[in-house]
Amino acid sequence: MPKAEAIPGPALLTPSDHTLILIDFQSQMAFATRSVDAVTLRNNAALISHAAVGFGVSHILTTVAEKSFSGPMFSEIHEAFKDEPMLDRTSMNTWEDAKVIERVNEIGKSRIVLAGLWTGVCIVGPALSALAQGFEVFVIADACGDVSDEAHNRAMDRMVQAGVQPMTSVQYLLELQRDWARTETYEMTTGIAKKFGGAYGLGIIYANSMFGASEGH
Repeated sequence: MPKAEAIPGPALLTPSDHTLILIDFQSQMAFATRSVDAVTLRNNAALISHAAVGFGVSHILTTVAEKSFSGPMFSEIHEAFKDEPMLDRTSMNTWEDAKVIERVNEIGKSRIVLAGLWTGVCIVGPALSALAQGFEVFVIADACGDVSDEAHNRAMDRMVQAGVQPMTSVQYLLELQRDWARTETYEMTTGIAKKFGGAYGLGIIYANSMFGASEGH
């Protein structure tokens, strides 16, 4: 029988072991997205962006044809990352862009976390390409979207069958925190949840306001 130990499993993400790549959260791509509504998509993009900034996660922000066709990255992402430059591409597959790959290699993390538009093109491409080169790949499914439910779901199926690990936005935030006794990031984590965490965030606000309760006690 195995011996249980009070330590996290190696499959869990930590703030220092991965690179978050946010791909093509742009107006033109969002106009045709139907698998998730625009408000939820923008909210989830904001949540993971603020989580990445708060926990100091390595990240890459990339757009496709920003000036000529697809438009600017969501303002929620700019607000989180301030004036950080975007790497603009011509390739639909982010993994085929030399500037992006140069940055991936500079960062040097073996785990890649992806989110963006559209799931079946701009996420499948880098996910399968990174897997083929030996990276461990995660996709934040509810911070991705496609032109239909079918398109998004089949893309997720294809990636999961290939070895990609799916997760959600709130799951990403809480996996980085993972212990409410980590007081240095407690207020930041609960603050992001209150603002972007939907019903979960409302629950935190209610408990704090009505009972003075907190997750760390």
